[in-house]
Order: sequence, then C-alpha cells, then structure tokens
Amino acid sequence: MNTQPSVDRAKTDVFLGKVLSDTSGLTTTIMAIIGDRLGLFTHLAKSPATSAQLATRADINERYAREWLGAMASAGYVEYEPASGRFTLPTEHLPVLAQESGPVYVGGMHQMLAGMIGPLDQLIQTFKHGGGVPQSAYDHNMWEGLDRHTARWYENLLIPVWVPAMPEVKAKLERGALVADVGCGRGRALIKLALVYPRSRYVGYDMFEPTIALANGYAQAAGVADRVRFECCDVSTGLPEQYDVITTFDVIHDAIDPRGLLRTIHQGLRSDGRYVCLDINCAERLEGNVGALGSLFYGFSVLYCMTTSLSGHGEGLGTVGLPEGKLRELSLEAGFSSVRRVPLENPFNNLYELQP
Repeated sequence: MNTQPSVDRAKTDVFLGKVLSDTSGLTTTIMAIIGDRLGLFTHLAKSPATSAQLATRADINERYAREWLGAMASAGYVEYEPASGRFTLPTEHLPVLAQESGPVYVGGMHQMLAGMIGPLDQLIQTFKHGGGVPQSAYDHNMWEGLDRHTARWYENLLIPVWVPAMPEVKAKLERGALVADVGCGRGRALIKLALVYPRSRYVGYDMFEPTIALANGYAQAAGVADRVRFECCDVSTGLPEQYDVITTFDVIHDAIDPRGLLRTIHQGLRSDGRYVCLDINCAERLEGNVGALGSLFYGFSVLYCMTTSLSGHGEGLGTVGLPEGKLRELSLEAGFSSVRRVPLENPFNNLYELQP
C-alpha cells in the first residue's frame, strides 16, 4: 500500500525557484565580496566602464573583469548598455556598495561572512559531536569585516543618534566621565567618543589579544591616546575600577557567560552610573523572526555567535538569543534596578540604558 503523501508539483516548482534564487544570491554575494576586495565598485562609482576600462583602472585581468561584470549585471547590481559595452553602477546603489563610511554600506558585512565560513568543516563536526568553534579558528576576514561593518554605527549613529537619546549619559560624557567599553574590539566606539567628548577618559577591554594592539594604534593615529587606552582582559572575574559609564556594543549575546558578565558590569558601575547595551533586534519567539533578516541572524548565529560561545562551554544564546524580555530577565538577575529600551528606528539593533 502506497503511504507516500501526494506532491503538489506546482508548489515544488515554486519552492525550487526559491532555492535557486537563494543559491544565486550566495554566488552574487561572493562576487560582491570579490568586487569589494579589489575596489571594483569604487572604480565603477567614478564613471561607467567597459570590461577593458575597468581592468585597466583596477589593474586586473580583463577576462575576469568581463565575467565579473556579467555576474553583477545579471544580478542587477550594475547596469549594462549593449551598444557601448559599458557598465554603470547606479547612483542609488552607491551607498550600499561603494560608500564605506555611509550608514547602509554592506562591504564589511560581506567580508565578515567570508570569514565566518572559513572553519566550515570544523563547524560541521560540532553538529555531530557538540562543542563549538573558537574565535582563533576564524581568519582575518572575520575581524576586518566586523570592524568595517560596525564602524558604520560609530560613524553615523553613535554621536548623532544614540548618545542624544540618553541625556544622562550625554551629560556625564560632557562633564567628564570614566568610561569602559567591554568587548571593545578594535576600539572604534571609544575613539569616536573621545574625539567628541574630550573631557572624559576611556578604557577598552577585550579578551581577543590581536585586536588590542590595533586598537591602541588607532587611538595613537586619531590623536586620542592621552585619554583612551585598550587592554587585553577577561572581565568575567571583575573590572579593575568603577566607572561612570560602561558600554557593550553587540557583545552580550556572544558571551560565554552572559549572566556573569552582566553581574561584573553591574558591580563595576558607580552608584549613579549608566550601562549602555547595544544588541540584536530580535523577537522573543521563532515566528517573530521569520523573514530575510531573521534567516540572516540565525545563519550568523550558527556560523559565529552561538558556536564561539559554546566553544568555551558557554550559554550559547546566539544572535537571536537576547530579545528584550531575555535582557530584562538577565539584567534584573544581575542586580540592575531598571532597564530602559531607547527608542530607535533600526531593524538590526536594540539599544538599552540600564541603572545599577
């Protein structure tokens, strides 16, 4: 007796079309990563070009330029004029592909994704045996991409949007505060704050040693090393001082021990201090995360956020593991008296201001 369910071929064809579209999107993203790495979008942003002209400008092989342009034109990233053989990067595409300092640039995120898939074989083993992939398994693309991706926040949102939305934090920075950034990475946030609020003093802590030397170098180059320093430090056992303001930018959901980290931050705040927590904008339940952004977040979780936490036998919250309700639960458990969600129009992040 045949117990196989009947198949609606039309629905299968529709789903096949979706899978092919998703797979095409993957190859398009890889082509975009190549274009970003070689500066091809930047060259096209100057003026339209044939494949030969682009090859000359970018100092690359013409045959590869021709094939890359074909891929980008087929995907709708660039426009093609058959009569002249020239390719154009539309003005509306410039902020996304060629303006690195702008708020919607994706090159950093794409490079970060290239780094995330580096230890793919190691990740597959974790599916079979548990555990996780440590940070040390990821190559420079992960860290450079992360730095470039988050730099958009600090250049476009931190000073004009986020700080003004927290008046008490802004007042402390203006008067002169002692500020700590936990999980500081390459230090972009503190350097930006130090340039705008020179009366305050800043220290960044990160467990990942390679970033600290870079952060201190960036501070020197920006001329703020007199008021900003960076230290390699695991703050899970405590912070060395008490601070007026402590910040974490996209850190808590990655943490091995988010509960312990929040307790440490609470203990490290002065009685009238403020804790600023930026994290992922996600829903409490799976059905609230369905869609393109949710699938991106779940992918990042498996490829990096969850697995690096699990590699240290951590909680493994993952990219979508810290919705507002969860943060409130953990923060109150850590001893914070209040949690305020700062109003933002931002599909990627939530911002919170917490009091001890």
